[in-house]
Amino acid sequence: MASWKATQAKAQFSAMLDRAETEGPQLVQRRNKTFVVLTQDELEAKRGRQDQEESGQSLWDFLRLPPEDGVDIEFPRLKSKARWVDFE
Repeated sequence: MASWKATQAKAQFSAMLDRAETEGPQLVQRRNKTFVVLTQDELEAKRGRQDQEESGQSLWDFLRLPPEDGVDIEFPRLKSKARWVDFE
């Protein structure tokens, strides 16, 4: 990864984008913070890898499942007696 100062990245913005496209993510440093410049494809690939590593399935695919194929959640019933509530 190449590292750029903010003023240098601003002055050579097109060149920085070209390098991000051909060489991979570029680091831009400004006021003790580091920013990463990467392409949309790299971002989507990174997000896809994280989703697959965590669950093996994306959240969107999970939410699209019909209820009978999704997770069946059961809530246990309380064994204590019901209590009366006054609505005064």
